[in-house]
Amino acid sequence: MPKMKSSRSAAKRFRLTATGKVRRNQAFARHILTKKTRKRKRRLRHTVCVCGRLAAHKEAFARLSGLPREKSLF
Repeated sequence: MPKMKSSRSAAKRFRLTATGKVRRNQAFARHILTKKTRKRKRRLRHTVCVCGRLAAHKEAFARLSGLPREKSLF
């Protein structure tokens, strides 16, 4: 039986942390930046954990073996 293909869209948008949480980039940081404050744009740079309804699909993301893991600094 052939290998399952990983969802390329999920592999590009999400990363798994070492503890198994799913990380994603924040929205609203790509255009129309002039009306947003410096503080707001600075906070949008960071990644956040997927929570809410998408967190229920974490197991589905983990099964897609193409999801890269974040590199640990320690």
